[in-house]
Amino acid sequence: MAGKKKIPMGIENFEEMRTQDYYYIDKTGLIKDFLENLGKVNLFTRPRRFGKTLNMSMLKYFFDIGSCSVLFDGLEISKEKELCREYMGKFPVISITLKSVGGRTFEEAKGMLRRMIGKEVMKFHPLMQSDKLSEIERRQYEALVNIDETGVFTMSDELLKDSLLTLSQLLEKHYGQRVVMLIDEYDVPLDAAYRSGYYDDMAELVRSLFGGAFKTNDSLSFAVLTGCLRVSKESIFSGLNNFNVYTVKDVQYNEYFGFTDAEVRRMLEYYEVMEKYDLIREWYDGYRFGELDIYCPWDVVNYCHALKMQPSVNPQNYWVNTSSNDIIRRFINKAKTTTRDELELLVDGGSVKKLIRQELTYRDFDSDIDNLWSILFTTGYLTQCDSQDGDLTELVIPNKEIRWIFVSQIQEWFKEEAAKDTVKLENFCRAFQNNDTAAIEKGFNEYLWNTISIRDTGVRKEMKENFYHGILLGLLAHMDGWSVRSNAESGEGYSDISIEIRPKGIGIVIELKYVEDGAFEKGCMEAMKQIRDRKYEELLLRDGMKTIYRYGIACYKKQCRVMSETDD
Repeated sequence: MAGKKKIPMGIENFEEMRTQDYYYIDKTGLIKDFLENLGKVNLFTRPRRFGKTLNMSMLKYFFDIGSCSVLFDGLEISKEKELCREYMGKFPVISITLKSVGGRTFEEAKGMLRRMIGKEVMKFHPLMQSDKLSEIERRQYEALVNIDETGVFTMSDELLKDSLLTLSQLLEKHYGQRVVMLIDEYDVPLDAAYRSGYYDDMAELVRSLFGGAFKTNDSLSFAVLTGCLRVSKESIFSGLNNFNVYTVKDVQYNEYFGFTDAEVRRMLEYYEVMEKYDLIREWYDGYRFGELDIYCPWDVVNYCHALKMQPSVNPQNYWVNTSSNDIIRRFINKAKTTTRDELELLVDGGSVKKLIRQELTYRDFDSDIDNLWSILFTTGYLTQCDSQDGDLTELVIPNKEIRWIFVSQIQEWFKEEAAKDTVKLENFCRAFQNNDTAAIEKGFNEYLWNTISIRDTGVRKEMKENFYHGILLGLLAHMDGWSVRSNAESGEGYSDISIEIRPKGIGIVIELKYVEDGAFEKGCMEAMKQIRDRKYEELLLRDGMKTIYRYGIACYKKQCRVMSETDD
């Protein structure tokens, strides 16, 4: 990749993207489509890491007074000469992101919001000496940017609620032009407030802030907001009549958030890694926005960067690290038998049909598990298929990366559930120490029955084995004083699980097999043969273990069979 443009890892500033020789996938066609369908207030909802912030930065540099037009040279929008003459560089632009506004308390969150808005207000310091403003108006501006000796913005709660409205009015008077307002990740403060227990207070503050900025603001030309969720209009945007919302179910603008297949192909060809196309498609494609298939751009960029560092590297779970993913855990915790069956079907590559409610309040999230289906859809953990059955949307897990998130969360949930009955769990683990295959088999079958398993369609055999491996490893890791290793190198390969119970000199080797059509005995025998042929017990013997137990475990759906051998 030598001599190529830099890979835009984490670059969300359009000016930096265009001036620092980064590879840029042209999304400026969004500007043309947007201006031809302009509404007073416009909301784009997409999952996190799908290019919302970079697009908002692009809009800022296009509309903002004094912006450098050269940033758009050679891009799609530069062909629209009339639109560029009419709109480029013609507006004062208020641009804020709320993605870091959170906090454990309402006061902490308010402080973050003051700081975020205060820093944006400070960018317009010419207002301080503007001869277009009266003395009273200049004092209004000073109140918005006033900070105390510790550097904390001091605007009152009432001033905070009116801050965007007040700044808009001052900017219009100074520039003689109504403002453009851009608010990125508008719903993050509401999400943080819901998680931390001060949702009502934050909802009231945001309602007041947005009400002044959008509903009663004659100084506003138009506004654009982005977020993951379309929060109920009645809860936040009440009274807004000219309010356009574009979600993942809409056809409009679907190609401007995320990467299309053609864009990914061009990028891979540019960096000469086209041989990775099938892997990238399997891991990071699969989202359906409107009628278009979309890749997660965060993943594609991160993997291209990893390939630059190490051409042989395999795809990784990049998106999982950008959030807590606790929505899946909440979903699993609330799931009853029918829903768990549906979740098994999804993990296995199947689909379910659900009524999707795109307008919710945060209070609705946990009131009904059907609402959690909607949240999983809007936040990108599920996506839609082509087919629509009346009001029902057919949902699937989009790709291998998201499937991995589901499986890992299921395993974590299962470990927590199993640990609640410590006596049962310890008895199960002791059965391995005592070479009690009947107790192992009975106990593992019970655990498998109570978890969310992988069925036997659409998933490769080794992935199914990994699932059972993860379940058993989580159970055995409960035992204090046991040294439990996963995929430890020993002899001529890697054993699935090896255990050393050092005070007793006991070593345990476990090999798991997934067997088609329930061929349990054959699977157990293959597992035992693999242990013997590859000498998996050698590491245990070198570590001084005197008694070696070998276990071959064959699994199919929610059943298992156990076979053992002993060396004393």
